[in-house]
Amino acid sequence: WAWEASSGTCSSPYARYEDPDFLRDKWVAVDLSYWIVQNETAIKTYVFGAFPVFVADGTPSPLKSQARMARFFRCSGIDAARRPVAEEGASVERNGAFLKCVRECIELIELFGMPVLQANGEAEALCAQLNREGHVDACITADSDAFLFGAQCVIKSIKPNSKEPFECYRMSDIEVGLGLKREHLIAISLLVGNDHDLSGVQGIGIDNALQFVQSFGEEEILDKLREIGSGNTPFPQGGPKVVASPILLADDSSLKSRPAHCSVCGHPGSKRAHSKSSCVDCHPSGGDGCMKKPNGFRCNCTCCDREREARQLKRHENWYTKVCEKIAREQNFPNDEIMEMYLCNDNGKITDGGSCISWQHPETDMLVDLLVFRQHWEPSYVRQRLLPMLSTIYLREMAQQREKSLLNGQYEFDSIQRTKIRYGHEAYVVKWRKGGTLIGSGRNLNLIDDKEQDKIVENVDESFDGSDRWEETGVHVDNEGQFVLTDEHMKLVRAAFPDEVSIFLLEKELKESKRKRSRSGGAGNKSRNLQSRGVQLSITEFYRSSKVQVTEGAFHSETQDKEIMCTSTSPLPKSVRRHLLFK
Repeated sequence: WAWEASSGTCSSPYARYEDPDFLRDKWVAVDLSYWIVQNETAIKTYVFGAFPVFVADGTPSPLKSQARMARFFRCSGIDAARRPVAEEGASVERNGAFLKCVRECIELIELFGMPVLQANGEAEALCAQLNREGHVDACITADSDAFLFGAQCVIKSIKPNSKEPFECYRMSDIEVGLGLKREHLIAISLLVGNDHDLSGVQGIGIDNALQFVQSFGEEEILDKLREIGSGNTPFPQGGPKVVASPILLADDSSLKSRPAHCSVCGHPGSKRAHSKSSCVDCHPSGGDGCMKKPNGFRCNCTCCDREREARQLKRHENWYTKVCEKIAREQNFPNDEIMEMYLCNDNGKITDGGSCISWQHPETDMLVDLLVFRQHWEPSYVRQRLLPMLSTIYLREMAQQREKSLLNGQYEFDSIQRTKIRYGHEAYVVKWRKGGTLIGSGRNLNLIDDKEQDKIVENVDESFDGSDRWEETGVHVDNEGQFVLTDEHMKLVRAAFPDEVSIFLLEKELKESKRKRSRSGGAGNKSRNLQSRGVQLSITEFYRSSKVQVTEGAFHSETQDKEIMCTSTSPLPKSVRRHLLFK
């Protein structure tokens, strides 16, 4: 419902569509359960340059048990009357197979060196707390309850292998556009239903709920719901104050004595009076009679304005009375336990021993062992899949400390091969040359095993196929030794190796200028070169626009050749003879 409130009920939606660079160098809290269900693919957050903090769900709230069963019965088409009643305070555990998948993902993510936090209850609650307290810049979740828990920036959907923009919502845009804050959203969820109470208040939809909560301030909306729910607030005096016009407040007795209006023009005054003297509103400069009023005419005199405002105020009071009556008929409304859960500011352990959330170096050896055991992959294949992420981490470290070191103790930056575009991302294809082993380095990433060393087919760099894949991390061999290729973000490479990038850009510019000069210089000899190579000319060059002057001897020899050809090929069809003449 929150997505509907922020986009569907307004003439202009409040969703922002950010490009992939929006996540670069940003910390994001990721709902792990949503990530597993939504993507079901390898984690490639390094492609966007983000620093993810994964959050796992804890023990679900007992309030969610009935809502979860009701949602299951509704989707399955089973009669809701047959729904069992859960014991009070009992919590329904999640699916066992899915929990096993989550545990395996947590084990894998921790070996990657990424932080994983355990929420007390809902993962989106801890994601929102991280965002609200400034630990992360955004949350990645499809659950709109993140705004109720206090999130400031929520990315609803993300597609790593697509150039489509992200659908992003900011709480500041919702506050400016709709005038809604966190407590307002909590009140709307209580009225229309939420993950812990699907029904809400019967007869109140999103439009009525939105209009109702907008009438109150953030500090008073939840207290007002308690008063109305208890039935202690009289109707409609306890409702929102509708500001009336000063004209209406000044003289309320004038509503009872509305002057007569002309049936022809609709202005104040009777028809008989306008027939004797002209209508001032129809003819300000003087004239006879009055003009016929058009369709949809509205009189703007003071009395008519008072009457319209009085009717509008009455309609609003009647609407407010009906809404309050519907709220008062609900039992146990509002649910204080749900409100306290949304307003809770302690949804999980954020720091461990006072240390802040941070990334660690991946445990490459343990990752290889784990994936070989779980996925039955070859060790060399696992190492090749790890290299793009490790190279990105290496470039980040080089951009900060600028100390010469080797990638995982054995690969050094060699050069930039070229630029490429994949899913709208510009990247450098970086060549990593295998060097010596860094002394004292406990990390070692051998992309090929000793047994596979003899199987490598030597291929020179020029023969590289350049297929349009995002990860080209196979080991290649040229005259200088082994090397690998990875795709890296341009800004990251420029920050880590500014001199090498300058050399690459200079060489690229020289090649472009040389290519332009060769194109311009060879334009005059183009047609002659094509003729010498036997290439067919264009239609304008083949058929001349003017006749060519030939000598008499040349014309005589050409005529003799044609006669000889015609006599020798007279039995041939006309189309074949024409073809031979062209040749």
